[in-house]
Amino acid sequence: MADSPYIVDVTRDNFADLMEASFQVPVLMDFWASWCQPCQVLMPVLAGLAEEYQGKFILAKLNTEDEQELAAEFGIRSIPTIKLFRDGAPVDGFMGVQPEGQVRAMLDRHVARESDGQVAAALEHLRSGDTDAAIALLNEAREADPDNSRVVLALVEAQAAGGDVAGATATLDSLPASDRDKPEAAALKHQLFFAGEIANAPSADELAAKLSSNVDDHDARLSLAYRKALTRDYDAAIELLLELIQMDRGFGDDAGRQGLLKVFDLLGDDERVGQYRRRMASLLH
Repeated sequence: MADSPYIVDVTRDNFADLMEASFQVPVLMDFWASWCQPCQVLMPVLAGLAEEYQGKFILAKLNTEDEQELAAEFGIRSIPTIKLFRDGAPVDGFMGVQPEGQVRAMLDRHVARESDGQVAAALEHLRSGDTDAAIALLNEAREADPDNSRVVLALVEAQAAGGDVAGATATLDSLPASDRDKPEAAALKHQLFFAGEIANAPSADELAAKLSSNVDDHDARLSLAYRKALTRDYDAAIELLLELIQMDRGFGDDAGRQGLLKVFDLLGDDERVGQYRRRMASLLH
């Protein structure tokens, strides 16, 4: 077991490498100690799953006696504690001994699945503005893999981009409560807001034409920004909203700033957010 390529002992020296690896596959970190009997019960369950999943996740074992500082940084007060990392941050986990079925269910929410390829292809359609193709592909993926929450979340986004706010809301509500409370689902509520605001607005091309003929048409500017956000063209959406703040700070009850904050939420930890926040702050003062 110690020689398994899927199981790693965590140290201060390799911790950064493991966080980097979490951008590729989930990293399941087991905080344990040799004197902890429940830890000894859970450990073979985790090791067996690591072997079964064959590299779809990394099992990282952190001995809290040997790495006390790392354990303290994560506020570990009880062991065993399990934290699942994606993209360098903890996104799931539990404390104490859990049945194998519950551990497997948690892993399956995060490990790569065949339907993830369809999600990626659908999002490319969405970025290119082909919402119908994105929705069709995601409906196929959902039928084939109904338990993949990533398919459902992408379908909500595509339905919102296509103007089907009611359908998107119903799809979002179909998620289990545990998934609806997660940041990705919360961010999609902003997508539903954007979709609702432009339900009767012209197309992106028509709005761009309006702006070309009248640079002071702030209604067109705001609607175009929302349309860009719905198709994941976040940079274009942000530039339009920054323009709106610069040209008419109070337009639409501070719609420029409110829209920017929603787009920032959609971007999450993206490094662009800090730069754009500074630009927004300079315009607000």
